Amino acid sequence: MSTTETAPPGARTEVPKGERIADWMDGRLGIYGFRSLVRKVFPEHWSFMFGEIALYSFIVLLLTGVWLTMFFDPGMSETVYHGPYVPLQGVQMSQAYASTIRISFEVRGGLFIRQLHHWSALIMIAAMCAHTLRHLLHGSFRKPRELNWLIGFVLLVVVTLEGFVGYSLPDDLLSGTGLRIAEGVTLAVPLVGTYLTMFLFGGEFPGHDVIGRFYSIHILLIPGIVVALLAVHLLLVFYHKHTQHRGPARTENNVVGQPLMPHYAAKAGGFFFLIAGVLCLLAGLAQINPVWTYGPYRPDLISQGSQPDWYMGFLEGALRAMPAWEFTVAGYTVSMGVLIPAVILPMVMIHVAAGWPFLEAWVSGDKREHHLLDKPRDHPTRTAFVTAFVAFYLVLFFGGANDVLAEKFHLSLNQITWAVRIGVFAVPAVAYFVTRRVCLGLQRRDRDKLLHGRETGRIKRLPHGEFVEVHERLDRRREYTLLAREEYKPLPVPVADHDGVPNPNLREEKRRYRLSRWLYGNQVAKPTEQEMREALAHFGDSVNGHGPAGGHLPAQAGAQHAVEGREPDQELL
Repeated sequence: MSTTETAPPGARTEVPKGERIADWMDGRLGIYGFRSLVRKVFPEHWSFMFGEIALYSFIVLLLTGVWLTMFFDPGMSETVYHGPYVPLQGVQMSQAYASTIRISFEVRGGLFIRQLHHWSALIMIAAMCAHTLRHLLHGSFRKPRELNWLIGFVLLVVVTLEGFVGYSLPDDLLSGTGLRIAEGVTLAVPLVGTYLTMFLFGGEFPGHDVIGRFYSIHILLIPGIVVALLAVHLLLVFYHKHTQHRGPARTENNVVGQPLMPHYAAKAGGFFFLIAGVLCLLAGLAQINPVWTYGPYRPDLISQGSQPDWYMGFLEGALRAMPAWEFTVAGYTVSMGVLIPAVILPMVMIHVAAGWPFLEAWVSGDKREHHLLDKPRDHPTRTAFVTAFVAFYLVLFFGGANDVLAEKFHLSLNQITWAVRIGVFAVPAVAYFVTRRVCLGLQRRDRDKLLHGRETGRIKRLPHGEFVEVHERLDRRREYTLLAREEYKPLPVPVADHDGVPNPNLREEKRRYRLSRWLYGNQVAKPTEQEMREALAHFGDSVNGHGPAGGHLPAQAGAQHAVEGREPDQELL
């Protein structure tokens, strides 16, 4: 016997319109399958924002770039200026420069958009550099993210090239000087330098095609490459899941944070408007690239104190610091004074930075997946190497302003140049040594806090008259984080033979052994389980560590640790 239930009066009997639309869309696009995507978890940490700053600056770049293309003329044909800017009245200039002046003074909001575009480019590259350094220092480039590391690094190189190309478009005296340097660097490339120069400039410098070609590269080719690489980069971030810092409940198999919808999306949306607002403030209040003060480019002129955008400063400094070495081979002049600093040096820097993840994986032989991050102090050699790399870059960066430094500080230009030549070797070495010692010191401090507790500032007097400071056990979260760090150890010494059979890979294993000693040697070990049990017993805890979490160090125990607690540290020096 069957029964039929009737809906109560006033009840809804038809499917809501919104649900019908959603069902229709799902039947064609499968939108219900995105449920897992919108619930994807993202961890929270301030260092993760560098990538977002770069992404949001790129969005502002695209919007302002589309607007500027409506008014910019990339032509290099000559014209005479008759606009509102009086100092340039009657001056002969290219169509590109004239349109840039027109955007700045005649188009409503043109100067603001130009400066917003320029500031966005500078902030984007700076954020990408900080983002890259964050990945290097925290070790987030390890398996399975090696490919995404390469994609991100290629993005940084391509965006830097895009910035230089866009910087050259106004055809003013400053950007023309940069183009002149680029032409000299291209000519310095052996065998193919002249062909590359003809390809870029369409003839003898400055030619009549370079601005038009750079314009096409700037608005079509490189943005397309950046968008494609960025899409793959973000997809791989989603696929591999986000890395996170070590802490309670955080493992290699989970992510602790907030879901994409609605929490992370709301925060990201607000952060985008914050970044856009800061960029607009910079564009409206801080003048940048005032091309009208430089004048149009002329091959026989150069502006005093000319400086490129900051991301090209290291290249300028390398060119200024390098001696003018050259030699002739079979009638061809090889200019080492340009080839080494402007071609070989950047290529070496790119290969070192891009290849570091693969070097580290080869040396350690580590095939595991890594989703938890290191602290910079946990890997002293890597941190010291990155610091030395940055120090090397900064020395060249300031070397590119040797004329400005000499003028502002009333110093000798030659002395500054020699200081840069010496500094490129001395400063990175000092930075490497100091950084590594600081990291090891921080490791010792963490070990000391785990075993002896944190300093409270409270002083007690013992019965025999001695004064000691009372220490407190760290909170459990901090304690867990310090104990969760991964310990890195060098590889074992390779054996020459086994049971009389020579080791066929002995030479390679020796190289890996030496590099592993450099990468992982002389690190401070974490406290052992027995050491932690003994330390917790002094804090009034039980042997299993489940007693009161905030117990104070008793006076007698404090006196004992004041004398004996330093012996393990002395052994670790």
